[in-house]
Amino acid sequence: MSHLLFNRRRAAATLTALALATGLTAVQASASEASTPRRDNVVQQSLDGLVRDDNFPGALASVRGPDGRMRNYTAGVGNLKTGAKVPVDGQVRIASNTKMYTATVVLQLVGEGKIDLDAPVETYLPNLVRGDGIDGRDITVRQILQHTSGLADYDDVLAQDYFKVQHTYFEPRQLLDVGLAKKALFAPGTSWSYSNTNYILAGLIVQKVTGRPIGEEITKRIIDRIGLRHTYWPALGDQTIQERHPQGYWPAADGSWVNVTENDPSMAWAAGQLVGTPSDLNRFLAALLDGELLEPEQLQQMQTTVEAPEFDLTGESRYGLGLATFKLSCGGFAWTHGGSSPGYITSNAATSDGRAAAIAVTGLPTSLAAAQHIEAALDTALCK
Repeated sequence: MSHLLFNRRRAAATLTALALATGLTAVQASASEASTPRRDNVVQQSLDGLVRDDNFPGALASVRGPDGRMRNYTAGVGNLKTGAKVPVDGQVRIASNTKMYTATVVLQLVGEGKIDLDAPVETYLPNLVRGDGIDGRDITVRQILQHTSGLADYDDVLAQDYFKVQHTYFEPRQLLDVGLAKKALFAPGTSWSYSNTNYILAGLIVQKVTGRPIGEEITKRIIDRIGLRHTYWPALGDQTIQERHPQGYWPAADGSWVNVTENDPSMAWAAGQLVGTPSDLNRFLAALLDGELLEPEQLQQMQTTVEAPEFDLTGESRYGLGLATFKLSCGGFAWTHGGSSPGYITSNAATSDGRAAAIAVTGLPTSLAAAQHIEAALDTALCK
């Protein structure tokens, strides 16, 4: 099974083959702050539904209004064994949302004249990217950020049996080598396919250009810069989540939930290693769209999109450079990414007028409907 950072449609299609989890008790929790009754009611109801109807052990959300005020919500339980509550705005593995951070660092370096978006990968990583139909001289930096490189994904190979690799440490080059061992999916620039291999390359380019680890660059250039107090890059070998957090679960074949909270995140690296909270995700996206992290020229490049029909469940998404569109039922669209890791799924988006929402659940969906309900909960938080 594709494991850490798969796009939402791929995840849902894969997980429909799993048995529905059974025997889980839904425990309702109220919103953490008083606010407009209608907004609180519909957001809370959507989280309650994810627990009650879709059997997720727990759910948590943070919603940011145009005025910057955050409202937090929880439902279900944070620990199936103890029955502990879901911590308000607790930390989760934000998985592929990391791609937004990695892409932002690359674009900052573009603005500093240290990286050229249309230069071949070969410029920065000579003689490294080679394979069947693969040549780093023909693939640009823009194409790896945009998922138009043609490089195949590596994660489905490494995680065919997740429990065998749950506590395994991987070097970035190991991840890259697995992706490059596969035949190219298409000629660079001719199509679109989501691939974590692209963002392993992006991380390696950042390290080559700066001479520093990608995690350090993300921390210095983004996390510390805008004050994301509860977001961090796990240290080498750290398999825990540092602050208050709900437990994360993996659906077993017999319908039970297996606790997978502790795992080695190195399989994700620059494509998905970060840990954070729903409110910090909102703060990051709001700051990004408000121009606090990128100059106008680089933000415009990030928001220049191509068709990416397989990115989400609507089939209407477009993908830029580490950033995608999310169609809203109330009209227009928001900017999004989202992420799936063992134990946690986050669905999040922000609009140009300052609204933002992040929904997290503490298990993987075991049906297409469950995946759709996560998307619907995000839409509700932004539109209702």
